[in-house]
Amino acid sequence: MSVADAYRSQDSSDNVAGTRPNATSIRNLQKHYVLKSETVKALRGVSFDVPEGDYVAIMGPSGSGKSTLLNLLGCLDKPTSGSLLLGNDDIAMMTDDQLAEIRSERIGFVFQSYNLIQQLTVVENIQVPLFYQGKLGGKEYQRAVTLASRVGLGDRLDHRPTQLSGGQQQRVAIARSLVNDPYFVLADEPTGNLDSVTTEEILSLFDELNAEGRTIILVTHEDEVAERAKRVVRLKDGLLHTDTLNDPARREAAKKRQALHAAEIAAQE
Repeated sequence: MSVADAYRSQDSSDNVAGTRPNATSIRNLQKHYVLKSETVKALRGVSFDVPEGDYVAIMGPSGSGKSTLLNLLGCLDKPTSGSLLLGNDDIAMMTDDQLAEIRSERIGFVFQSYNLIQQLTVVENIQVPLFYQGKLGGKEYQRAVTLASRVGLGDRLDHRPTQLSGGQQQRVAIARSLVNDPYFVLADEPTGNLDSVTTEEILSLFDELNAEGRTIILVTHEDEVAERAKRVVRLKDGLLHTDTLNDPARREAAKKRQALHAAEIAAQE
């Protein structure tokens, strides 16, 4: 069984008493870098779980370790010590080939700068993760078309990135992140390049995806973005500073406030 297949086989006992299996589980995670003769301890022992279907915002000042944590969650690097479980598998024990397989098949990435391929159309960009798996048949094409429609771009399948607004490009990126049916969507400052109106559109899309059961881990420095998440994990000096739940009433109030602000801005244009 491949590593990716292992993620799909969940023990039915995980759901006893209403508990949910974890999309990822982090235990005493440490990451050290050696720069010249100095050891930089980017992460000093971070622990928390992300159950399937959760929506977590990761925050922290510059130097807090959030970029390092993002790289580890994205299987772009391995920890110095501790464990980072995806399903039942620890990335610290994986080979580079296994990490590449996980990145390709089981994690959906959304970036601040979209990272679309300029020469490809909307539907082709959505299919990029499938291309690297050698899966470009009719079924996969139809899935990409369906996802394009899901994010509101069903009438722009043949457009290229230069023909799209920033918000539309980010929608392509979100559709691309879903094409593999990933274990979780990992979003790095996904609204950092967007205005208030477009930010509201993208956050509403994340809200909808999470309501459908998608697990979302989002790195942000914006409080208004973090208010939409179910939880806010804050890092400081390479340690877990706080891990708090967002009250549902507060989340709804934030959604209404931000939607109203976006509508006011749009009315002025």
